Amino acid sequence: MDSINGSKVAYSIIQFQICRNCDQSRQVTQHQNLSPINFAYLSRILYIHHKTIYIIELQLKQQTLMEKYALHIFVLNFFFVIIAIVTQNQPIPTTLQGPFEPVTRRFDPSLRTGSDDLPMDHPRLKKNVTSIFPEQIALAISSPTSMWVSWVTGDAQIGSNVTALDPSSVASEVMYGKNSGKYTNQSSGNATVYSQLYPFEGLLNYTSGIIHHVRIDDLEPGRKYYFKCGDSNFPAMSEEHVFETLPLPGPTSYPRRIAVIGDLGLTSNSSTTIDHLMNNDPSLILMVGDLTYANQYLTTGGKGASCYSCAFPNTPIRETYQPRWDGWGRFMEPLTSRVPMMVIEGNHEIEPQVSGITFKSYLTRFAVPSEESGSHSNFYYSFEAGGIHFIMLGAYVDYNSTGAQYKWLKQDLQNVDRNVTPWLVAAWHPPWYNSYSSHYQEFECMRQEMEALVYQNGVDIVFSGHVHAYERMNRVYNYTLDPCGPVYITVGDGGNIEKIDVDFADDPGKCPSANDNPPEFGNICHLNFSSGPAKGNFCWSKQPEWGAFRESSFGHGILEVVNSTYALWTWHRNQDAYKEDSHGDQIYIVRQPELCSPSSPKRDQPKSTRSPSNENSGYAALSGQCKWILSILFIMVFIVVK
Repeated sequence: MDSINGSKVAYSIIQFQICRNCDQSRQVTQHQNLSPINFAYLSRILYIHHKTIYIIELQLKQQTLMEKYALHIFVLNFFFVIIAIVTQNQPIPTTLQGPFEPVTRRFDPSLRTGSDDLPMDHPRLKKNVTSIFPEQIALAISSPTSMWVSWVTGDAQIGSNVTALDPSSVASEVMYGKNSGKYTNQSSGNATVYSQLYPFEGLLNYTSGIIHHVRIDDLEPGRKYYFKCGDSNFPAMSEEHVFETLPLPGPTSYPRRIAVIGDLGLTSNSSTTIDHLMNNDPSLILMVGDLTYANQYLTTGGKGASCYSCAFPNTPIRETYQPRWDGWGRFMEPLTSRVPMMVIEGNHEIEPQVSGITFKSYLTRFAVPSEESGSHSNFYYSFEAGGIHFIMLGAYVDYNSTGAQYKWLKQDLQNVDRNVTPWLVAAWHPPWYNSYSSHYQEFECMRQEMEALVYQNGVDIVFSGHVHAYERMNRVYNYTLDPCGPVYITVGDGGNIEKIDVDFADDPGKCPSANDNPPEFGNICHLNFSSGPAKGNFCWSKQPEWGAFRESSFGHGILEVVNSTYALWTWHRNQDAYKEDSHGDQIYIVRQPELCSPSSPKRDQPKSTRSPSNENSGYAALSGQCKWILSILFIMVFIVVK
């Protein structure tokens, strides 16, 4: 069937021309001829196009009388496929099209608002190794050429009288190499234990297993490394694990996928979140606080509560059941033993105990690059991965402009070279911008102290948790739409026991009072808006204009940085875990360094007062090059039909 072969040739030519341009678009760092939007858009066209050819061939085999018209039918079918895509499947929007009209997708009543915690004897939480063997293995970035490997050995104790294990009783060793079973390098580190002690009758104390942290150095970028950890003298080494290093800092290389999770916990919903996330195959994880929810329990264990003060109103202190931390480490190990996870503290990590000690489990269990980044504090630090500089800030330590964290942040931002790391991404636990009733304006003091510094230094994206739902903002600064403001995103929807947040502050009767939502650290700085539609009021009467999209669902996010100006953000809902190519929110975040660079003369010029737009036309979003492709197809159809 020569006409069918002719159609295949025509298909191949078109496919080559389009894909050649699309491949180039991934290599160019700025001013690309074909934007990533069109890459994704045309990929969909080609997929349906391929299916169309197959169907046509089947039809022609059954209808031999129509052989001479095969090419005509192919071109016409291809033409109509493209028209259908352009008119029905709009391309992924970009922040350049914003600000957008705010959109709310309310909670789906067919879903549950939450679920109970997994019990400690659940297969994903219980201990599956003997005492001296490593468990709870986790990776974290130390520097572009080094990695922290952490794990736990020995048995934790809980009771009225507990005796801490001796950290020197077991070695901290990591053997590693570039080939499976061949470990050409070995590093040693340090070990420690911690205790959670309560000076109240009837409360049980806890002391941990031995927690090991070893830094392995001289790693090559983009290479797989195989490792075992433990003590080779017993011998008591772990099974072999493997991880892949990230790219070196530079404007043309980026981590493949960056997963962002907040407020995870240990429920059935948490399991779905992690399973869904693992299917998305990230190369780096940002955990934006509230990890285990061990403080939703009494020290005696039992059943955790979705509302601690409701279930346990008379406790002398906010109790915790520390074995939940061990269960969480086991729960996360299949992921964290192969993908580095960078954490920041949330309010559920405060965990007060004897003598006013707080955050003991968080500070002891996780290795972060605090010394490497010059912060000398596990509460805040920075690191780099490819062309991204990450800043992790602490909301539960001093954030005032006169404090150590602010001074460090100012210096860290000054040290960033945007020619090397064009993207600047920040994360902290409580959101500064939030339209849900829960935690509304809770950390307004932190925003007032730090926002100007974040804005002036051109931070591109800010991730937070705390609110158990999803929300993405339009670019904003000081509650005003601003094309140079960061894109703030709340992803506190990991699935914890406290359930999903469903009430909005702009709903009738849902606006908190000025005395509600006091922060667990710092002062109250609640304010009424001084301008805009909400002027003089504490809450808006409709979804705020700086809010782009919000939905009450559990899930996680994936950030895929394409080049120095484009990054694809996708929010994946748990209910879509088994649906192919499905998501709850997706947008290209586009940097505009020529407009928003701190040194740009355009930055201080009056900003556009453009109103929020719902512009999302498929054809309008196509580049000039893609419009030419469509025009050529129109001509082809005309010629063939003639």
